[in-house]
Amino acid sequence: MSAALAVEAEDYLGWLSNERGRAPRTVASYRADLDAFAAWLESRGGGLLDASTSDIAAYLAYLRDDLGRAPSTVARAAVSLRGLYRFLVAEDLASNDPAGALDVPRTPAGLPRALRRDQIEQLLASPFSDSALARRDRAMLEVLYGMGLRASELVALSLGDVDLDERLMRVWGKGGKERIVPVGRHAADAVGNWLSGAGRGAVEPPAWRSRDDAAALFLNARGRRITRQGAWLIVRRHGERVGLGPDLLTTHVLRHSCATHMLDGGADIRSVQELLGHASISSTQRYTAVSQERLTEVYRQAHPRARY
Repeated sequence: MSAALAVEAEDYLGWLSNERGRAPRTVASYRADLDAFAAWLESRGGGLLDASTSDIAAYLAYLRDDLGRAPSTVARAAVSLRGLYRFLVAEDLASNDPAGALDVPRTPAGLPRALRRDQIEQLLASPFSDSALARRDRAMLEVLYGMGLRASELVALSLGDVDLDERLMRVWGKGGKERIVPVGRHAADAVGNWLSGAGRGAVEPPAWRSRDDAAALFLNARGRRITRQGAWLIVRRHGERVGLGPDLLTTHVLRHSCATHMLDGGADIRSVQELLGHASISSTQRYTAVSQERLTEVYRQAHPRARY
C-alpha cells in the first residue's frame, strides 16, 4: 500500500472485493490506479480526500498526454476514481463527489460476499487474552457481526447509547438517522466485559482530552475515541491472525455476514432492513440473492435427486 493511500481507499477496495464481488485481479488493478493517483496528488501536496474535479481532470490529462497511456488505461483510471468518490459520498465520508462529472462506463453490480459461520467463529475467538485491549477488540468484533453495524456507526457509539439491561443500543446511521438495535447475548457479554474496570477502565486517561472521548464506548490505547482507521486495523489484524486477509475480510464483510446469516436462519427481509438501517429495501434484497445461491448449492449437494 502506498504511504499516500488513505484507509478510506482501503475500505473501498475491500468493498469492491467483498460486496461487489470483483475478482482479485480486478481489485489489484483498482489499487494500482488509486496508488498512482495518490502518489501524483502527494507530489503536489494534496491527498485523495481533498482532491478536486480539476485535480482529477488534470491527472487524466497527464496520463493521456504526458505519459501517452492508451485510451483504455485512462478510462480504467477514470472508472477507479469515479467508483472511489461515489463510495466515499455513499458512506458519508465525503460531502461531494469531485469525479461526478466524469463520463465513464458503468460497471455491473455484483453480490455481497459473506464469511462462512466457521470463519466467523474463528475470527471472534481471535482476541484470546483477557487484556483490556483484547476485551475491546472482542466487543468490537461481536458488535460488528452481531448487530450488522457500519464501521462509522461503531466508532460513533457512546456510553449513553448502550443499555445492557434491556440489551439494546441506539445507533446513529447515515444522515444522523437514529435506530434502536437489539444486542445479542454474546455481544452484550463482550461489551460488558469491556466496560469493566479491567477493560475500558484500564485505558481511561487520568484526564480526558475532550468530552467526546469521555463519552465514547470504544477507546484506543491512549484513551481517545477510536477512529474508523483504528477499527479497520483491528479487524484486519485479527483477520490476518486467523487466515482472513483484506481480500476476504473488512468491516463491511461482517455487516454482510450478519445480514446473510440472518436470512439463512429464517429472518424476514423487513426485519433485516430495519436492523441494518437501509433506507430502501432494494439494498437489503441483494442479500436474498446470496442466500438463494447458498440454498441452491446446499440443495444440489444434499438432495439425492439433485446431483444427477
